[in-house]
Amino acid sequence: MAYKEYENPAELRKVQELSTCILGELDRVCRKLGINYAVYGGTAIGAVRHKGFIPWDDDVDVCMKRTEYERFLAEAPRELDGRFSIDNARSIDSFPCTYSYLVLKRTVMIPDFYRSCKYVKPISIDIFPLDCAADGSLQYRFQAFRTWVWGRLMFLRSTPQPYLPFDGAKKSIVLAACSVAHKLLKRFRVSGDSIQRKWEAAARTCEGQTTSFLADFSDRHPLDWAISDEELEDTIDVPFEHLVVKLPRAYDSILRRGYGEYMTLPPVEKRKNHYPYRLDFGPY
Repeated sequence: MAYKEYENPAELRKVQELSTCILGELDRVCRKLGINYAVYGGTAIGAVRHKGFIPWDDDVDVCMKRTEYERFLAEAPRELDGRFSIDNARSIDSFPCTYSYLVLKRTVMIPDFYRSCKYVKPISIDIFPLDCAADGSLQYRFQAFRTWVWGRLMFLRSTPQPYLPFDGAKKSIVLAACSVAHKLLKRFRVSGDSIQRKWEAAARTCEGQTTSFLADFSDRHPLDWAISDEELEDTIDVPFEHLVVKLPRAYDSILRRGYGEYMTLPPVEKRKNHYPYRLDFGPY
């Protein structure tokens, strides 16, 4: 199960407050640079349903069209307040993900599935690039398969113990296979940057083409968040905690497309968070 209730509600609230601070910095920089973004996934649901965090949630997700994402990575560093930085596989060899984090320096928030990862994850928000999804069924499946393989290898290069949503003999077998893959990647000195470039080549297969949807190819099922270029460009300002953030105007259609009846609270067994194995608020 991907959900464990925080024993100390004050800790969860502090994580939410600092994550809101990071989101505020991203919003400030994006508005200054004219970069379009949108709150994404559970953060979008939280903005609509709660005007802030889903009560048990402890992270923030935003998305950007690939061109905007590349602009953000190139231009944001010189605009960011010194308390923040951008972490990704392009600059950190032990980074386990194919997308980027905007992090609050001098903090630590390591979820259990990062326990054996060399990368020490700070409190951060996730920034996802959205790429053109192939319209043809066969081409899309090949695109999604390639990104899934390279994305899993990226994570396994960093840790032999990924989160698995099941137990028993199946889990033991999969973890053994993950451990072998991790050792082989290390033995043959496969760099994180080389895997990242392979993943990006797959994700950006249809770049420059006109396709029906943009998708998050860091996800096992990229079209779970299917959004058209026009929907992503047309954003509105909505409240999130004490901030005002960007949300696609067509949020209801987008959220129903990916989550169904999103205004209804899910049962406990379907809730998700990133309960920390290690948490340090640093100077905050």
